[in-house]
Amino acid sequence: MAQTKEAREAGTAEPSSVFAPITPAPAYKLVADAIERQIVSGRVRAGDALGTEAELVRQFGVNRSTVREGIRLLEQSGLIRRDSSRRLFAAVPHYDRFAGGISRAFVLNEITFRELWESTLAIETAVAELAAERITDAILAELEDNMRKSEKAMKKPSELALLDIEFHDILARASGNRVLQFAREPENKLFFPTTEMLFRRNAHAAERNKAAHVAIIEALRAHDKAQAVLWMRRHINDWKRGFELIGKSIDQAIDRTYAED
Repeated sequence: MAQTKEAREAGTAEPSSVFAPITPAPAYKLVADAIERQIVSGRVRAGDALGTEAELVRQFGVNRSTVREGIRLLEQSGLIRRDSSRRLFAAVPHYDRFAGGISRAFVLNEITFRELWESTLAIETAVAELAAERITDAILAELEDNMRKSEKAMKKPSELALLDIEFHDILARASGNRVLQFAREPENKLFFPTTEMLFRRNAHAAERNKAAHVAIIEALRAHDKAQAVLWMRRHINDWKRGFELIGKSIDQAIDRTYAED
């Protein structure tokens, strides 16, 4: 905003417009925020009853449609569930509820394959190191079952790509670290198109994938952290190399990469 001559001469500046007008939050959002604060703070725990819509209307002192819309927001986020009698309970949302939204944000922000590869390399090597320390016989059996299924799907790119994702999901559980599990889930939803494309277009991709998985399982069985990390790093770097070998630029936005396949 330009200053007036008088203001300049007086050495005072006119206030600039740095503040946006305050827009009051809709009542249903205030209801949702109030319930969410109670759940997130731990004052209301997962499984605790919240009552019925009618009881919440009385407590908040608002109309029923306002409470219903606030509840709808919380049900969508997974913080509230209903039982067969329509009573409301606090819940813990599954990470899959937010992972899809983050995956879409990756695509809309034109995240590149290079960025996906770099973050995957960091997360999956951390997963492999922890899994080598903490893996149980039961989870090793799951990985071996995954390998048997993969052997039968070597010439089926789509099926093999899904089994590859399953392999890494099992590993993430073996790490015993839920933060790593949550962190990798949005990326997980972007893996299928790349691996399916590689298995379909690169004659050696399936065999190289199998060899890496076998070596990782052997390292995990021996609880050998160094070998588990080494083979996981090779595996993720091989994914990038295979991507380049089929003529794809790793600096291209992910959505355009698949659209042009």
